[in-house]
Amino acid sequence: MLYIGKYDHAQQYFTLPIQTNQLPQSVIPTTYNNIGSVYNDKGEYDKALEYYEKALHIEMKCLPPYHPSLAATYNNIGSVYDDRGEYDKALEYYGQALEIRMKSLPLYHPSLATTYSNIGLVYNRKGECDKALEYYEKALHIEMKSLPPYHPSLATTYTNIGSVYDDRGEYDKALEYYEKSLEISMKSLPPYHPSLATTYNNIGLVYNRKCEYNKALEYYEKALNINMKSLPPYHPSLATTYSNIGLVYNRKGEYDKALEYYEKALENEMKSLPPRHANNNDKLTPLVNDQVLEKINK
Repeated sequence: MLYIGKYDHAQQYFTLPIQTNQLPQSVIPTTYNNIGSVYNDKGEYDKALEYYEKALHIEMKCLPPYHPSLAATYNNIGSVYDDRGEYDKALEYYGQALEIRMKSLPLYHPSLATTYSNIGLVYNRKGECDKALEYYEKALHIEMKSLPPYHPSLATTYTNIGSVYDDRGEYDKALEYYEKSLEISMKSLPPYHPSLATTYNNIGLVYNRKCEYNKALEYYEKALNINMKSLPPYHPSLATTYSNIGLVYNRKGEYDKALEYYEKALENEMKSLPPRHANNNDKLTPLVNDQVLEKINK
């Protein structure tokens, strides 16, 4: 429910076991983390922090100081500060997660790669592209040693590296990494998986910036086709793709078509996002907080 954007349903399922006293004490931090993830995805960052800090408070009392679950909660708190644009605070918490994982996990454990990627993402958002690449390449090094060659996490890291080159205006390098991501995703995922749409969207964005508008539309339409088949009708990723298509038509001078797609995007956002949500993201980077999967699989 969380991954497909049905936040109220997700919150209901996560909250019910606590309300009915069905959970052992050891599992309550997991549930607090998952509730926090719902609020984080809804853009309600103060509520997300409230639940993540509840989880952290219990874990610090019950777990050894370098337990991997503590790292996961620090990671989640870092992700809230990242989403709020408080990048130094995000780096502080991601750094605590990294310290614990380096002491508690094997050298090439995928969770270390996740933390390196999250730190890279913060540096990318701060405009420190060289630092971002440094951390993304550390993540890639671990993943190439610890994961199968067509694992989706490799596709994510290739996308993140492509994103840095895209932001630097090195569009051919960006395309090289986005296409590596696409190759892996096409071999490892179902044909209508949302991550494929993400990669098509990002490739379209590069062609748009290169002023190759017909190529951009080709990839945006592939992304739209997948999103329409795989996502709820008012998922925010659909709005992103509608906006991107509108931008291409605007740049081509086809203003009626541009308005048509911008209005579709607006309708979607008004139904899917909180009223104060500021959505200015044209690029979709499929790097997500690792908490929910990590904790449920524990």
